[in-house]
Amino acid sequence: MSRVLVLYTGGTIGMTETPDGLAPSPGLLPGLLERFRRPGLDFDVVEFEELIDSSAIEPRHWNRIIAALAERYHDYDGFVVIHGTDTMAYTAGVLAFALRGLAKPVVLTGAQLPLLHPRSDGWNNVADALESACQPALHEVAIAFDRLLLRGCRARKLDVEHFAGFGAPNAEPLARFAIHPHWNQADWLRGQGEFQALTLREDLSIACLFLSPGQGAALAGRLMADPALDAAVLMSYGSGNAPADPTLLAGVRALTARGGAVLNITQAPRGAVEVGAYAASQPLARAGAVAGADLTPEAALAKLHVLLSAGLSGPQLAAQLARPLRGEMSAH
Repeated sequence: MSRVLVLYTGGTIGMTETPDGLAPSPGLLPGLLERFRRPGLDFDVVEFEELIDSSAIEPRHWNRIIAALAERYHDYDGFVVIHGTDTMAYTAGVLAFALRGLAKPVVLTGAQLPLLHPRSDGWNNVADALESACQPALHEVAIAFDRLLLRGCRARKLDVEHFAGFGAPNAEPLARFAIHPHWNQADWLRGQGEFQALTLREDLSIACLFLSPGQGAALAGRLMADPALDAAVLMSYGSGNAPADPTLLAGVRALTARGGAVLNITQAPRGAVEVGAYAASQPLARAGAVAGADLTPEAALAKLHVLLSAGLSGPQLAAQLARPLRGEMSAH
């Protein structure tokens, strides 16, 4: 018998039509989930008092999810977090880094169409999430979506039109679901150390900056020079390349000098930052930017937020950013 806790935070899956469009419907989803009860699976559903469209998510919502998981961690064998798709990858990344020593499955899922829709994808997604949450060897935060189980800190929302809404461009799925589940256990991480949930700082200022030709580099530099900024994700070109713009490089140096970090990732969905592959990658590195390998933007933001919340700064922060912590990046 597996005992699973389902946390319902909001999202399309439990929405109904209103005069203004789809909106969360309190009390609806827990009743619909009753169809998943079966021998060998016992689950409880906790519906959050504030159900949100995930586009409205803030760090305080992440802290509520973290607290709910931590409070009940020892009472259940696994956990399912039902969440909106817009920011599911961000939440999965945050949980992957904030739930330290995780030795149980935490599986996020949602839907492109509400469960009440006759063609909803939510039924399959929830079924796969519950199945995954019953796997005692899965010590990871994952996303179950469209018959795939993806590492949470590798996943991205890639499609708003099709049911295959999520993918992990630089990593293999943790499982594929067909008539029988195909578990890729060789790639599963193992929990290490005692479980500890980290509470996030809700006052952090982290910018995600997308380089663009023209004034984009100088604008990014001016933003990074602002003393109010704690850290930045810089999405550069190709393998981590950027123009040697004096304002950009001065901003990187200023943010790094005050103990923050600039995490350099590529705008390309596949591949990685590789300092030295092109000469154009060198100025950012020399100014102090940390090469983020093949981190997704969602995982990069989550990793920065959690490490800053843990009190890291300066060289310690840079060292942790540059190495894999929860399988979020390929080692080079």
